[in-house]
Amino acid sequence: MGREFLDIFEEWADSYDETVEGHDIQYKEVFRGYESILTKVTERSEGTVWEFGSGTGNLTIKLLKKGLEVIGIEPSKEMRAIFTKKLGDSIQITDGDFLSYNIEKKPDTIVSTYAFHHLTDDEKALAFQQYSNVLSKGGKIVFADTIYESTEAYKAGIKDAKDQGFTDLAADLIREHYTTIPALTKMAEAAGFNVTFTKCNSFVWLMEAIKQ
Repeated sequence: MGREFLDIFEEWADSYDETVEGHDIQYKEVFRGYESILTKVTERSEGTVWEFGSGTGNLTIKLLKKGLEVIGIEPSKEMRAIFTKKLGDSIQITDGDFLSYNIEKKPDTIVSTYAFHHLTDDEKALAFQQYSNVLSKGGKIVFADTIYESTEAYKAGIKDAKDQGFTDLAADLIREHYTTIPALTKMAEAAGFNVTFTKCNSFVWLMEAIKQ
């Protein structure tokens, strides 16, 4: 359920905001256009929003400025502490993950950035089914994440990272569960969603899935 990567979340907590600002050369392209990516997710969000992997609250801030009701879901204790320090105690954030959560109010939109790849493809498919059960017709999933157009493109991405000497990035790409547009399309459609993808940079695609 992604919780096997909790140690990484804890390590990244203090440096995450600096990394997304482009200060780590290995991840500069991964986070290129970061603010624009968050804005695109926000623009497609409406109503009550479940935000998985709230992290340090960067997307949450934009969602709140739009006037949306946000319920944050974050498994990392360190990330939740930074989130609360940044946004205060008035915003609800709960310990949970993409498949395990306890939220009474149903969402109109489910969002996440840079996190869905922590699930295996089987877990991703299960997540789509769960979200289909809680979203009404017209409800949305809006995720921005590293996604590949094909398995070959994924393998080429690992090779490119190694060739550039980006050992940490290459290790991340190998260790975590990155998937492809065809695979995600199949999962989403099987759960009753119409899905589209918009490219944001060399790594990140914006996925918008609308419940039919």
